[in-house]
Amino acid sequence: MFVMTRTTRTPPPRVPVRTRRAAHAIAWCAAPSGLWRLAMASGIYVGYSDKVLRDDYAIPGWGVAYVVGLSVLTELAALFPLLLVRDRRPRYPRALARLAWTASAVTMLVALSQVVVAFTVRSRTDLASGTPRTVWAFAYAPLLAVPVLLTAVTWSYARRLRAEGEQ
Repeated sequence: MFVMTRTTRTPPPRVPVRTRRAAHAIAWCAAPSGLWRLAMASGIYVGYSDKVLRDDYAIPGWGVAYVVGLSVLTELAALFPLLLVRDRRPRYPRALARLAWTASAVTMLVALSQVVVAFTVRSRTDLASGTPRTVWAFAYAPLLAVPVLLTAVTWSYARRLRAEGEQ
């Protein structure tokens, strides 16, 4: 007689709701700056004179492709944390965890450097003062939350991965 046995694997730990929301918030944090760059590339006045756009950013010209490409690349990178909150198990979970920790450290360093640049070099920029500078600040301010959110999502992923390995 033939007896068939089935081994049941315990499902991986569920992703906490706050972690899932943090991963989605990262994508939303990148959207305002991308929209600001797209407005700049399309010729909408964002506070730079035509001379600055032409000389510094090559807009119109190849600078449009650069600015649009940068916006697309930024948004794609902001979607990366959604891989960490999927219900399906990734093919290489440990490699994804290492990549996430690396990305978290890099975004933290980049954010800190951008804060320093904003208060030193960018304070003497060609961007017009008043409303354009305020809009620029509101467009880029959400990016300061990305390193903290990414670290929280990565920590949660690593914790779930560790709990899954203990079972």
